[in-house]
Amino acid sequence: MLSCLVKFGPPNFILNSFDLFRYSHNLSLTFQLLCCMIQKDLLEKKTFAVDIDGTITLNGMGTIHLEALSKLRSLKEAGHNVVLVTGRSSVEGYLLSVFGGLTHLAVGENGGCITYGDKIQHKLLGNKGECIHALATIQAKLDAEIKEKPVLPRMTEVVLERTFDIEQAQKIIDENNLNVVLTDSGYAYHINSKGVDKGSGFLEAIKMLDTNVNDTIAIGDSETDVPLFKVVKNNIAVSNSTENLKKLAKIITTKKSGEGVLEGLDMIASEFR
Repeated sequence: MLSCLVKFGPPNFILNSFDLFRYSHNLSLTFQLLCCMIQKDLLEKKTFAVDIDGTITLNGMGTIHLEALSKLRSLKEAGHNVVLVTGRSSVEGYLLSVFGGLTHLAVGENGGCITYGDKIQHKLLGNKGECIHALATIQAKLDAEIKEKPVLPRMTEVVLERTFDIEQAQKIIDENNLNVVLTDSGYAYHINSKGVDKGSGFLEAIKMLDTNVNDTIAIGDSETDVPLFKVVKNNIAVSNSTENLKKLAKIITTKKSGEGVLEGLDMIASEFR
């Protein structure tokens, strides 16, 4: 029997699957209750917002969990949108979408850039100049090693190695009224324009896809997924997620990363038949 935590009803009302089984006295009803976590409008097309690193990967080096990718591809083939929303470049997300058989639109750079279309186009939502200025200010005022992380080129953000105190750097940003935010994805520190995050980027993406935010489901694991979970109707946090993200999740899996994605999707699979 599943041992995932499931949240529904009032914010503080939480039951795990063992409670549900005890109260229902019927295993099939237990699974019905779990599956009813997502909306009942079964005929509506859904849009999935899926993080990459820590969510559909096997390790910190970016190796994709192929079974999880296959499951996401089956959702796309069934008529749903599957959008990768990542801290990586939008080009990386887009290429994985193309080769993985997902929707040809990816939100990258933590919401700063959307790459889309069969003829590749980019929609920039952030200002890299602001981020470069912020980096120079932090480097001048913080007595620590601050260096850019070797990643594929970014169009709207600056990506840094996790070699310094992020709270001290954030204090410098605040004291100098810099129009940026500094976040920790667990793999790197990211400097983005204020107002740019995975949530705002995904909202722009669903406008482009002409879909409703009420028909969305997010899957993630890190602090950078928090803004995404705040705007998406339903969400799944894999077991390796941060505590802040788990607090916002409708479903928390017992398994990590790709295995957790499979577990979470299996719980709601009946919604898409």
